[in-house]
Amino acid sequence: MFIQTEATPNPATLKFLPGKEVMRSGTADFRDADSARETSPLAGRLFDVPGVTGVFLGYDFVTVTKEDEPDWQHLKPAVLGAIMEHFMSGMPVMADGTENDTAADEGSEFFEDEDKEIVLTIKELLDTRVRPAVAQDGGDITFRGYRDGTVFLNMKGACAGCPSSTATLKHGIQNLLRHFVPEVQQVEQIV
Repeated sequence: MFIQTEATPNPATLKFLPGKEVMRSGTADFRDADSARETSPLAGRLFDVPGVTGVFLGYDFVTVTKEDEPDWQHLKPAVLGAIMEHFMSGMPVMADGTENDTAADEGSEFFEDEDKEIVLTIKELLDTRVRPAVAQDGGDITFRGYRDGTVFLNMKGACAGCPSSTATLKHGIQNLLRHFVPEVQQVEQIV
């Protein structure tokens, strides 16, 4: 098994490409070892590597976030080994058979009924123009809500905590949405 790695805009995060499907649909984001071990054997195994602070699972990639120390030169072999061991074991990526956490995101959305058309347009733009580009960098951005001209988004994976995430959010995504949806005045990150 050959696993490729790619740098991300976040120096604390590295993208691992195992050459096979990781999540059939959606994504899964883990920020602590306890929730990872309960939900995903793969994420739990990665949190067993000292220094790992976050795991994000996408369609065909695994994004791993680390503490300031150790550096990637020392941590990368252990992460590669953990990913390889998991896929060689034949264990599922998610323990309970679920394939994504998209349903949880959709259940916590908020917007007024009269804004439904605006929200549909925003979601379409996010799905067709923003999310594919963000996935290239090892992350994901999901819609969380819309109120009084403000779009609320959740940044995951390499995007969470990335030094350039504010620029991406304010200059890239906000400008795109304002161009296509005149009602949008600003974009804010929400956890």
